[in-house]
Amino acid sequence: MDHRITICTSCRHKGKECRPGYELINKLRQAIADAGAAIPEDFQISGVACMAGCDRPCTVAYHGSKKATYLFGDIDPETDIEDLVNFAQQYAYLHDGWCSSVDRPGKLRKSTLARIPAAIVAFEDSESLAS
Repeated sequence: MDHRITICTSCRHKGKECRPGYELINKLRQAIADAGAAIPEDFQISGVACMAGCDRPCTVAYHGSKKATYLFGDIDPETDIEDLVNFAQQYAYLHDGWCSSVDRPGKLRKSTLARIPAAIVAFEDSESLAS
């Protein structure tokens, strides 16, 4: 299974020049490595220039092959690492990535910006779809 965590590197706290995304990438990479076997799947962690969550920095996305994608906002590298690691562990076990907000750890229950269903490829012929 291919799992990824993508973190916005452009996000800034309002009225400040700091960009917490870079700090968050480093801290989360270390925390995931420290979790070891507690997280049964590998997660690639990378940054991206903008995730359009500017009003709720820092934004973080969890993606998996054939799984729902989650976008979280208002993530703080100082206080939210444990919740992000716990969600990685949970997400690794979800066969379709789908979970209720009450099942997400800590702050992630209320900081979800979006849950995007996995892409479904249709193999029906175009005539039947047009009718």
